[in-house]
Amino acid sequence: MGANCNVTSSQSCLESLISSIVKQAVAFVWQLVKRFREDVMVKMVKTVLGSAALGVWMTGAALADPAFGLWKTEVDDGAYAHVEMGPCGENICGTIAQTFNSDGEYSSPNKGKQIVRGMSPKGGGAYEGKVWRPSNDKIYVGKMQVSGKQLKLKGCLAVGWPCSSQTWTKLN
Repeated sequence: MGANCNVTSSQSCLESLISSIVKQAVAFVWQLVKRFREDVMVKMVKTVLGSAALGVWMTGAALADPAFGLWKTEVDDGAYAHVEMGPCGENICGTIAQTFNSDGEYSSPNKGKQIVRGMSPKGGGAYEGKVWRPSNDKIYVGKMQVSGKQLKLKGCLAVGWPCSSQTWTKLN
């Protein structure tokens, strides 16, 4: 029984031992209940936060501009590019992500440079801003029209001519 128990006090020893076991069992059960409650609370918080994050993501995806994404340009002076279009403030900008020529992908000094600049949405897939043409290093007054997987880009010098245009294809 216990270390302080003897034959004459065996009943009180037994009561003391049972009391000690009951106290330990109650403490153990209480710890399980606390842990269960904490686990349930953690799961509830994770569920609520996960649902909120999913809602924000879905709202953002639904509101994502159709011009956002990766676009393939037309060939210009023997080369073409993949341009990543995304937000720049309240407007849309496009940065050269990859460059290609007749031999395949190559490392152009224009990679990482902004080719579409400050395109402001005008509604109905139309945008106005500026376009940089790497082949002649000129900046044009630009207009852009997005329709499905096509982006028509037109740029004119400030005087309204000469103008140049391309139709890009959306890659993703």
